[in-house]
Amino acid sequence: MKKIVSLVFGLGMLAGAFAMQAQEKRASPHEKISAVMNGKKVTIEYGRPYLKGRGFGTELAPSGQVWRTGADEATTLVTEGDLMLGSLHVPAGTYTLFTIPTAGEWTLIVNKVPKQWGAFKYDEKMDLGRAKMKAAKTSGPVEQFTIALDAKGSQGTLKMSWGNVEASIPVMAH
Repeated sequence: MKKIVSLVFGLGMLAGAFAMQAQEKRASPHEKISAVMNGKKVTIEYGRPYLKGRGFGTELAPSGQVWRTGADEATTLVTEGDLMLGSLHVPAGTYTLFTIPTAGEWTLIVNKVPKQWGAFKYDEKMDLGRAKMKAAKTSGPVEQFTIALDAKGSQGTLKMSWGNVEASIPVMAH
């Protein structure tokens, strides 16, 4: 019995080590952020690419084109309660977030198909909807793509920063 327990424990440790190693091998680490809004949890999971000397508006997030909003898998939004992202009503559920960056403003896209890889199979027909994000210059360069959800009570702001740009949109929980 001890051998079986040791084998199971050893396999579990090995699986954990492989999972950590896979995360370490990614060029862009992944992060999960959460906030509680109006008593309901809102979680965003995304890949965090680095600029590494490249230009943000060229090969990384081409202006005017649908972008996965991070690296690797498309960014995922999970909300336990209904939200308003700008003027867009988002019912409780799991979604994929895409963006269309442009110089003056970004477009936030909430897509009903979760667990997508990049934007390669993005289908506009599956959009829940779109909302405009305000784009502004940052006070200094942001090397690693960062999403933040600043929330207090039922209101907050969703921010996406990278390079010299920060896009933001108000968030309200119902």
